[in-house]
Amino acid sequence: MMYDETMVAPMREELTDLGIKETRSALEVDKVLKENKGTVLVVVNSVCGCAAANARPAVTLAMQNKKLPETSITVFAGNDAEATARARSYFVGYQPSSPQIALMKDGEVAFMLERHNISGRSAEDIAAEMVEAFEQFC
Repeated sequence: MMYDETMVAPMREELTDLGIKETRSALEVDKVLKENKGTVLVVVNSVCGCAAANARPAVTLAMQNKKLPETSITVFAGNDAEATARARSYFVGYQPSSPQIALMKDGEVAFMLERHNISGRSAEDIAAEMVEAFEQFC
């Protein structure tokens, strides 16, 4: 389902303003994830309430940590279907989820937050879990 870009733009900007690179095609996702080197944060953004209330604010908090992934990208579920499907294809062993936050290390999922790990939790709790993963894997 495609959402109106004027509605989605501020949701995209919440992440791109943090320096997270937006990937809008499968090719752009592959350019980052196919190399399989280092750490990459992959944020599956969406219009849902738990993305707005929990996921994006958590990412904003976590990205203030001193130790961060070498690269950070985002895809937008619902609007960038091809890019989202390609990003999820790298999440071996995990079902598609919106929102979804993965930390990849050398091509494998080192840390994953799925919708059921995000919904109903505070942004601070989610961010603390992300920071723990950054400290361990980055």
